[in-house]
Amino acid sequence: MNNNSLKHEVLSWLKTILVALMIVIVCRHYLITPSIVEGESMMPTLHDGDRIILSKIGKIERFDEIAFQAPDSDDAYVKRVIGLPGDKIEVKEDILYINDKQVEEPYLEEYKKSLSQSQYLTNNFTLKEVAGKSTVPEGCLFVLGDNRLVSKDSRYFGFIEDDSVIGDVKLRIWPLEAIGIPE
Repeated sequence: MNNNSLKHEVLSWLKTILVALMIVIVCRHYLITPSIVEGESMMPTLHDGDRIILSKIGKIERFDEIAFQAPDSDDAYVKRVIGLPGDKIEVKEDILYINDKQVEEPYLEEYKKSLSQSQYLTNNFTLKEVAGKSTVPEGCLFVLGDNRLVSKDSRYFGFIEDDSVIGDVKLRIWPLEAIGIPE
């Protein structure tokens, strides 16, 4: 291999690496991003240490799990979207009502089974009581963690703004230790 051929080969590899790097940067900035769940507020759906992939495109819908910049700290939180703009939210005797209609929350059943008959997973509240408004304002979301007994969510910090949303959880990757691979 002569000097000219080697130079051509190196330049070819550098171009390939540069193009691949640009694709990764564009995808990570505009399409998807990885994250790690910290804490127990979304258990049993998501656990502390779970690796997740967030989609940065698409419309956020009710009951989506989303990551967002916390309004009360520098952290990012992962919670479930319960209220969309215009929604009236209320919980009575552990039953969620959205716009005065009872809504099932199957993701809470595992925790509800472990409670005594007189105990509630979610304390009674109205949107007005916890967020100061009767309906979710435009440009905002109302979010709750699945582990309602320990979750710091919209009941504590109010609505989150649409522009604080980092992405919608699309994929959960088990922690490496859970599948027998040490970190």
